[in-house]
Amino acid sequence: MNLRLLLIIFFCLPTLASAGSKIIATGGATTVEGNAGGGIVPWAVINGYASSDEWSVTTFAGRVGVNDFSLNSAGIALSLDNTWELSYARQRFALESIGGSLSQDIFSVKYHLAGELLYTAMPQISLGIQHKRNLDFALPQAVGARSANGTDFYLAASKLLFNQVAGRNLLLNGTLRASKANQTGLLGFGSSNDNSYQLLFEGSAAVLLNYNLALGIEYKQKPDNLAFAAEQHWRDIFIAWFINKNVSVTGAYVDLGNIAGQGSQTGYYLALEATW
Repeated sequence: MNLRLLLIIFFCLPTLASAGSKIIATGGATTVEGNAGGGIVPWAVINGYASSDEWSVTTFAGRVGVNDFSLNSAGIALSLDNTWELSYARQRFALESIGGSLSQDIFSVKYHLAGELLYTAMPQISLGIQHKRNLDFALPQAVGARSANGTDFYLAASKLLFNQVAGRNLLLNGTLRASKANQTGLLGFGSSNDNSYQLLFEGSAAVLLNYNLALGIEYKQKPDNLAFAAEQHWRDIFIAWFINKNVSVTGAYVDLGNIAGQGSQTGYYLALEATW
């Protein structure tokens, strides 16, 4: 799946059925790991627009381009009853300055535990599991990673607060993640010296400029397991345009810190998403 395929879907979407009865933008965008959220942080919302007794399918393709690396990500998600989100994503990380690439598959499940984004005082709370399989383990193993496969667990809470910023609505999200992943799993999991889970915080805040345009920031803590190079936290500033319930576009400025000993990695994120 790639941007060309999504462009074909884009032009075919007017002939497809409605994406669901949820309000536009309440399914979030899709992260680089394939879950509903911003660009780098999963939120508690369920992807797509399927409400009770409905289902929807979302496909996405995105690219991160920074000074010495690029990350291409694409995937598909099935949402059921505004309760379950099942997704798959394939990532390919190109080592453009030194040559070669790393890839991984991500299989995810998210379950809506309690609360609602809009309609209850309690935030929407969801539990997520991501199982990741590194497909190019020779390099991660050489730099000290312990395993090619790993599983992340996260608990996310999301809430939309009305009339908060100059009359605009404000979305807040906090996510706690338990992970052993090195560079989100692209450099394997754990190390020869430490194979324990670390508890990490991820956060997002977004202002709804109007009903279909969101401007926000994100922050993602990262573990630091490998001795050969320090792993640093990620952050971004993003804008998401929900053109309609079938198509959205997300763009961001990203700061990924130092990666694999290469200096500060800053650049862009661009993603296209189709839902039906």
